[in-house]
Amino acid sequence: MKGLRVLKKLSLLFSLFAATLLAAQDANLTKPTPTLVEESNATVLFDDQHMSNAEQKVSSTSLEDYLSELKRKQFGYEYEKTDQESSKLRDSWIRPLILQYRINRSNPNENYGAGESESQSAAIVMDQPIFQSGGIIYGVKFANASREFSNYSIDQQKRIMIKQTIDLLMQVKQSDLTIAKQKLQIANSQINLEQKREQYMNGQLDSGFLNNAIIELNIVKQTLFDLETRNAQLITQFKKLSDLDPKTAKIPFLAIINEEQFLEENIDIKLAESESEKNRYNKNVTLVKYLPSVNLQASYNWQKDERYFVFGGGAQASVSETDYYQYGIAASMPLDINSYNDFEAAQVEYLKSKVVIDDKKRELKLLFDQVMQNLINYDKKIALAEENRILYETLLQDTLDLFKAGYKTQYDVDILSNSMGIEEINKKIYEIDKQLELLTLYEKMTGQQSKDTE
Repeated sequence: MKGLRVLKKLSLLFSLFAATLLAAQDANLTKPTPTLVEESNATVLFDDQHMSNAEQKVSSTSLEDYLSELKRKQFGYEYEKTDQESSKLRDSWIRPLILQYRINRSNPNENYGAGESESQSAAIVMDQPIFQSGGIIYGVKFANASREFSNYSIDQQKRIMIKQTIDLLMQVKQSDLTIAKQKLQIANSQINLEQKREQYMNGQLDSGFLNNAIIELNIVKQTLFDLETRNAQLITQFKKLSDLDPKTAKIPFLAIINEEQFLEENIDIKLAESESEKNRYNKNVTLVKYLPSVNLQASYNWQKDERYFVFGGGAQASVSETDYYQYGIAASMPLDINSYNDFEAAQVEYLKSKVVIDDKKRELKLLFDQVMQNLINYDKKIALAEENRILYETLLQDTLDLFKAGYKTQYDVDILSNSMGIEEINKKIYEIDKQLELLTLYEKMTGQQSKDTE
């Protein structure tokens, strides 16, 4: 009974000690985990980019919604796993209670008729650090920094998959437009073939021109088959990542952002900064490993022996049972020849991580400038396509008047009408190209709000 009371006291002492230190950490040392990814809830639909601001806000959708439910669940488990591992790392300074039990049996005096001897022992042992020259504090802060770094790493992987999914959807839409454009080109080639056939039959052209028209028609038809095959492949790849129907799903309209916003909300920079913070605390943790530490040690021990021995020609039994406790404080300090090199390596890693931040900013600025230049070039292509469309429209109107007067054929009208349609499709393809460029920027951002195009 006395042993049980002592055991309860030791367990209560350890529980109160651990609870007090954990409370202090939660109050003073830990900081709440920031909202690492607040996915865009205001990316308006690309097909509705001319809506008012209020309509855009109502019709908004999240970029994350383009991922399939199973993909989102996988990332959810990754975040949960990170939290558990971080909590384990944060509390790793709390040593476990060691429970020990041992039993031994022997029979050295069996020839004298003695029974079997038995020895039992049990103990509960605590060896808990209470002072590590700041190591406990830095260890907790290192755990929090590690959690933030791990969460940003998961965010980065998720953004890459989101970008891949939306990229595929945009390629599907572009592929649909390209197929529609190719069908117009086929229609023009068929008209050209009919014209060449009539001219050949009338003796106005030789067979070489007719043959070239046939070859041209076959080439544009084969190109259509290739485009349709590519379209099916893109749809399959998209369905691997998303639950949406690529034929009915609308692609998001990504608004143009400025460089300051791009760098301020950039997930690559935040990841590099969190790694630098983690390395800063790791440097301190490495240092305190070689500084003095103090441990609180306590144990409760129990032992029982049942022994047989030979005395006076006969076997005698002896039974003894005892229990006791002990407690105290132990101080230690390692003297390691590699301590300086170990700390310097951690210091160098921290300094390197700070350089990585500056290098990442420089790299991202160049990426931003390149995307902006690409957008300008696509705007030029859109303007050129519009000029061509207007030209074809003007020619079409004049040709319709001549057709009504009997000076032009239906072939002339259809060719100009198809050519005007091709330029209109080209404009839409270039608009999606602009969205693909902006998607490169959005991939690297933690959360974005849609804006009107500039």
